[in-house]
Amino acid sequence: MSDAPLVGIIMGSTSDWETMRHAARVLDELGVPHETRVVSAHRTPQRLYDYATGAADRGLKVVIAGAGGAAHLPGMAASMTHLPVLGVPVESKALKGVDSLYSIVQMPGGVPVGTLAIGKPGAINAGLLAAAILATSDEALTERLKAWRAAQTDSVATNPE
Repeated sequence: MSDAPLVGIIMGSTSDWETMRHAARVLDELGVPHETRVVSAHRTPQRLYDYATGAADRGLKVVIAGAGGAAHLPGMAASMTHLPVLGVPVESKALKGVDSLYSIVQMPGGVPVGTLAIGKPGAINAGLLAAAILATSDEALTERLKAWRAAQTDSVATNPE
């Protein structure tokens, strides 16, 4: 297996890492090579442009984009690449991430962003969804994903005591 990243995890600021690290952890557990970058739609627009337009040429297959507040990063990235973009709304202080969710989920027709739940659960599921997308053409990853899900099932107690 190559170490070249297949998934790019981008976020609007370093404070978003507290949420987005959960996507990276899941990908690590599944053996999916990935990279992480801080790419702000508002403060580093050229960095965003360079990242999104060059993602496919660098071998990425999926982009996970986490953002809070106005949360333009996932949609802007999606507008500049043909790769699937998975948006993770990062919980904001003012509106608890509802603002982020609305910003990401309300994309205009023709610029899709697969939007996940707010915060940590969304980041975990973004990692799992990225792995599932890649697993459609990687039987070894399919088996690792099945094992991960089986372990999750086995971890649920039968009785509440």
